[in-house]
Amino acid sequence: MNSRYHTVPNRRDILNAAERVAPAVHRTPVMTCSRIDELTGRSCFFKMENFQRGGAFKIRGAYNAVSSLTEADASRGAATHSSGNHAQAVALAARERGIPAYIVMPSNAPSVKIAAVREYGGQITFCEPTLQAREEALQRILEETQAAFIHPYDDSRTIAGQATCALEFCSQVDDLDALITPVGGGGLLSGTLLTSEFLDRPLMVFGAEPARADDACRSVEAGRLEREPVPDTIADGLRTYLSELTFSIISGRVHGMIRIEEQEILSAMRLVWERMKAVIEPSGAVALAAALYHPLPDSVRRIGIIITGGNVDLDALPWMGDS
Repeated sequence: MNSRYHTVPNRRDILNAAERVAPAVHRTPVMTCSRIDELTGRSCFFKMENFQRGGAFKIRGAYNAVSSLTEADASRGAATHSSGNHAQAVALAARERGIPAYIVMPSNAPSVKIAAVREYGGQITFCEPTLQAREEALQRILEETQAAFIHPYDDSRTIAGQATCALEFCSQVDDLDALITPVGGGGLLSGTLLTSEFLDRPLMVFGAEPARADDACRSVEAGRLEREPVPDTIADGLRTYLSELTFSIISGRVHGMIRIEEQEILSAMRLVWERMKAVIEPSGAVALAAALYHPLPDSVRRIGIIITGGNVDLDALPWMGDS
């Protein structure tokens, strides 16, 4: 990783990213649901990034990073590793710039996400579903192609792009008391925290993470990066670890980290499908599960919840087979 992309983005970086991505991303809607307000006892506002291009917020960071490449770097293509949503985003951003995209995906990535990467023109290399395997496979590709590495979260360009989600959200809804985002590698949470620091109104920010992939929760609690055990959660987009960069942003800034059980994820996902009539994936339901099933400060009355994506395999929905 080039050290100049391994720094904490500042306000200007985020505002520049917002300007850069504006023509390429959707200004996604904010939705509400009276039933969810009743269940949580609060006013909940949902930033529906499942309606984003590529089906997830990831296009914000990927497009910002790919469009920031010099002509010389771009000519060799873009490369990344991802279980799906970032893979799709890099493939889409690369296609729009007219350059190759080399994508390393774990063998257990959802078929719907694999298909989308291929549709966007990405050249896929499969690997074992571990971070080490991803990184080793990607390193071989980088050596062969000299492509530019677009990291899913350990890159200031990616983080600045993800920060535009919260920036846009807060321009759509006034007087939010808190934002809740899911946590995998921490790019979205990092960007949300950085954005919250230059808003006119103080805003609490919480991270929500599967209990079976809780390295971020444990890292914040321990004050150092924790990487074990191997994540095992239905929220496939969150099966990764914080980096040194995202940990440095999150620790000391985040107002709380919340562990979410698998059944809570599924219940929140199904609730959105049934009551809001919106297709969201398990990773996208994690932030709502935090508001539904876990205590938040009494001062938090208006909550912004980022629904991060909606890429699901409709032939293998997680509740199929339920009685």
